[in-house]
Amino acid sequence: MKRLITSLAVMVIILVVAVLLVFQKHKVAHSSAKMDAQTAAMPKSSPSEGLLAGKVKETMDSGGYTYVLLETKDGEKWVAAPKTVVKVGQEITFAPGMVMKNFKSETLNRTFPEVVFSPGVAGSGAAGGMAAAMGGSCPSQKGDSGMAPHGGGMGSGMGAMSSSGRVVVPPLDLKIEKAKGDNAYTVAELYAQGKELDKKKVKVRGKVVKVSPNIMGKNWIHLQDGSGEPAKGTHDLVVTSQEKPEVGAIVVAEGVLEADKDFGAGYRYDVIVEEGVFEK
Repeated sequence: MKRLITSLAVMVIILVVAVLLVFQKHKVAHSSAKMDAQTAAMPKSSPSEGLLAGKVKETMDSGGYTYVLLETKDGEKWVAAPKTVVKVGQEITFAPGMVMKNFKSETLNRTFPEVVFSPGVAGSGAAGGMAAAMGGSCPSQKGDSGMAPHGGGMGSGMGAMSSSGRVVVPPLDLKIEKAKGDNAYTVAELYAQGKELDKKKVKVRGKVVKVSPNIMGKNWIHLQDGSGEPAKGTHDLVVTSQEKPEVGAIVVAEGVLEADKDFGAGYRYDVIVEEGVFEK
């Protein structure tokens, strides 16, 4: 009788363990499927492969960019580059750039299923300069959870490494009105007047294009307003704050400007706004 009870107890334990293993396997599979679905729904970005050569089928200028519909050997491709003179029917080759999926141009009020942001016509000085400033076409692989307070980039983790060691978010096609007040500036003006404005309170209106939270005790917010030069990295301003505005929001940030700020480990900012507070 004692052996029978022991055998039954062992069988019950084995059955319970088997049920737990099946449940855990199902839970892992469900979690994996959920993550795959979330990943598939995220905006995609990746470096383009090689030069972009073809015949111009359509072109338009907007927000400091020239948008070109190219007829390439692989089919039609949209390319956006700093303002360039091109004509329909012209054969042209652009330098490789960053491929953006479902990119919305604010100034054109149009969403492109896919557009390649190129630094310019292949071989031109402007293209080479921008490629150096933006760290080539390879995006940073550090996400929001990384130690770099500027890792990743356009709201979805994409960025490009600048020569200062920080990641600059690729430029959006924007045209945002300057904030009001004596201490109000555009992003470009803050870069241009950084030394004069060092340690002074400034105000800037822009679109939140990236937020890297909880790094070194604060949040790191990237703002753009459509001003500045992407080739020099002066289109993207970082504001540190205890607040956490939503990506995509148009906000007015106010804080203390710091010029030539060095956080060590090779991460240096020409200008950065600290102790930021936000209003919509």
